[in-house]
Amino acid sequence: MDELSLIQKLCALLPTSTDTIVGPGDDCAVLDLQLADRWILFKTDAIVEGTHFTPATPAEKIGRKAIARCLSDIAAMAGEPKHALITLGLPAGFDPERIHDIYRGAAEIASAHKITIVGGETTTNPLLLLSVAMIGTVAKDRCILRAGSKLGDAIFVTGELGGSIHGKHLDFTPRLKEATWLAGHFLPHAMIDLSDGLASDLRHLVEASGCGAELLTTAIPISAAAKTNPPSSAQPKTALMAALTDGEDYELLFTIASRDAVPLLDAWKNQFPETKLTCIGKTVETPGITLRDHKGIRPLTAHGYIHFK
Repeated sequence: MDELSLIQKLCALLPTSTDTIVGPGDDCAVLDLQLADRWILFKTDAIVEGTHFTPATPAEKIGRKAIARCLSDIAAMAGEPKHALITLGLPAGFDPERIHDIYRGAAEIASAHKITIVGGETTTNPLLLLSVAMIGTVAKDRCILRAGSKLGDAIFVTGELGGSIHGKHLDFTPRLKEATWLAGHFLPHAMIDLSDGLASDLRHLVEASGCGAELLTTAIPISAAAKTNPPSSAQPKTALMAALTDGEDYELLFTIASRDAVPLLDAWKNQFPETKLTCIGKTVETPGITLRDHKGIRPLTAHGYIHFK
């Protein structure tokens, strides 16, 4: 059973309430706690040694990544992060100084985004684990969900894709400023952050709206890291396939009305000159994802990272 199947099975057991605007299935839960013009965003995410980092990963970068992953999900809803809790799972014989440095990294990125870490929990665990719960807020009229894409929308992505294992997965910048600006000036129809790879996360985005996507392969922004496979790779990917399927890019993927595509690109260059923004395709009626290049159109059967598969 893969991650999505397990989630669907478990969610059928969960209680719901009238103050839940959005429950499982989006980047954050959205809650109405009777604030005048804002909703609460609620998110949890975990990183585990051996899956999201290695024993050789610098401690500060582990703490930074634990917080940054939740920040990226808050950004995907165009929200503002506020407070966090950390659950720390420690193996036998842990190094207290390393844990101290992990928290230093977490505290530094939290301070940079004006987040307070207000507590948490410690427990024993076979592997080092950090689980972060975070709350934020979002204006009710600017909250962007995964659902909402319309046929013929332009599909955009920030930054460059692929090859994150070479360093970006530890040093990425959550696109909070960009998402807030987008919501205030162009309000995308739908948005998601890229954590499991473009091929998987784009499917989540278009399936939530009952449509499909057509991508122009020459438009996909491929990172320099994705253009060189690691020497130890048993099954090297093409650079394009790395950009499509490598996870942990933590960029924003969103759709907007096609008429806004050119004005958005022009305004973006002035607002965020150091961050690339690329139109990579459009939403279409046929479900699934297709790739268009000089040879024609073909279906994309590959996926990004799928937990438990």
